[in-house]
Amino acid sequence: MTSPLRVIGVGFDHMHIGDQLQTAIEHPDTEVVGLVGDESRVKDVALSLNLDVPSFGSLKELDSLISATDPDIAFVCTTTAVHADVVEALAGAGIHVILEKPFADSLDAVDRMISCSQANGTLLTVNWPLAWLPSHRTAKRLIAEGSIGDVQAVHFYDGNRGPLFHSHGKVETSPTTEEKASSWFYSRDAGGGSLRDYLGYGVTLGTWFRNGGLPDSVTADWFIPEGLEVDEQSVVIARYDTGLSVFETRWGTLSDPWNLQPSPRCGFVITGATGSITSWDYDLEVTLTRGNGSTPERVGVDEIAFEDRTALANVVSHLRTGSPLDSPLTAATSRIGHAIVEAAVRGAETGQRVSLADVGGSGQ
Repeated sequence: MTSPLRVIGVGFDHMHIGDQLQTAIEHPDTEVVGLVGDESRVKDVALSLNLDVPSFGSLKELDSLISATDPDIAFVCTTTAVHADVVEALAGAGIHVILEKPFADSLDAVDRMISCSQANGTLLTVNWPLAWLPSHRTAKRLIAEGSIGDVQAVHFYDGNRGPLFHSHGKVETSPTTEEKASSWFYSRDAGGGSLRDYLGYGVTLGTWFRNGGLPDSVTADWFIPEGLEVDEQSVVIARYDTGLSVFETRWGTLSDPWNLQPSPRCGFVITGATGSITSWDYDLEVTLTRGNGSTPERVGVDEIAFEDRTALANVVSHLRTGSPLDSPLTAATSRIGHAIVEAAVRGAETGQRVSLADVGGSGQ
């Protein structure tokens, strides 16, 4: 029998760290061996997950954690702005990385991470939680089967009540104005804002639906409420050679889509040459319209194979069997998505149409 792969949790700045660690607890071929991050957050998550493992209360102690635990895989849930520094440290130690979205706060940081991981022969993957939802995976299967022809356009609307309205385990909270002001999610320098938080979902999965490819250019606008540094709403238009795709992000929906779908609903409408697919987050069906006036079909979501249910399961399957990594997880697909994000940020800041080449997005 091979030994379980050893997993550490690095950075507790993103509430998804608990969800990620839970996948390692439940996986039959992994074990959680250590944690490092803000001491109070580490303690809260460790207690809720009943984890009794070596823990360190500051990212400055990452090297100590690595020495104490000899890990194979690291979940990274730090603030976006320090992703590159942390990934370089982990890759340099030969550790595979599952990076919580968003990818980075700049394309330069993305390329730093990719180069370092390639130089050290380690995996760099990005977890997009929506990519594992059965509804969107069913939509991808239907696209691959040619049910709607070649994808022409993607419409994406997504968000939640706000990043501070829920904590680890989706426990609901009621943030104060002061808590917003002190949170990295609302800090421009830390990579905050609804556009950076949610646009990556839409454009990365949109790239997956299209089987790759970049838009020619991007236009964008955002709404930054008075007193905040970052946006709570954005609208992005990406121009492809097949037409326009629209991606909208929102902090401030009246309900969270994992509890009760807001209106507008969160998810994707994917238009192909001969039909369309509507795929809502967390739904148990997708709607397939084949075109030519046909009646829309309600298609029950697929039963998803274990290795395609979480980022960790997909990475472990790849490491153990050589099976391919799922496309939204790969650095290559996520880099395309991030180039679109950077173009959107620049477009929102300047009010101008931004070519992907202007932000370095044409190199892959």
